Amino acid sequence: MLKVSEVLRVKGNALFTINPDKSVQKCIEHMSQSDVGSLVVMEHGDVVGLVTFREVLQYLKNHPDGGDSHTVRSIMDDHPITVTPNTDANEVQRLMLEHNARYIPVMDGPTLLGVISFFDMARTVVENQKFENTMLKAYIRDWPAGEENS
Repeated sequence: MLKVSEVLRVKGNALFTINPDKSVQKCIEHMSQSDVGSLVVMEHGDVVGLVTFREVLQYLKNHPDGGDSHTVRSIMDDHPITVTPNTDANEVQRLMLEHNARYIPVMDGPTLLGVISFFDMARTVVENQKFENTMLKAYIRDWPAGEENS
C-alpha cells in the first residue's frame, strides 16, 4: 500500500511556515510569493495551526480593508487534521474528503515533516498507477511462449 512517506518523497520536503503573531497581510504576501495554498503556523518550534487560502478568503470577505489589523492566530485552524508518514494514502484521501481538507500536515511525533495537498495525492496516485501499468505491460510482454493460463 502507498504510504504518506512515499507521497512526501514524490512531492519533496519544502516547508512553508509562519508565526501566529504575523499580520494576515504578511501571511497573504508569504503565500503569494511562495505560490502555496497553505502555511503551517509555528510557535517556539511547535505546530500550533494551519492557515489556508480558505481562511484568508473568508477573512478578506469580512474585512475588505485588508489584513494589517489582525494576526494569523485570529484566522488559523488551531486543530488541523494531521497524519503520520506511515498513514496509508487511502486513509489520507478519506480524511481529506470527510473533512473537506485540501491540506494536511504530516507529523512524526512533534516534528513537522511536510504538508500533503489534495494535488499531491492526485499526482502520487497517477504516478503510482503509471508505474503499475508499466510493470504489468512488461510482465505481459515477457510472458513465456507456449504456456497457457491456469
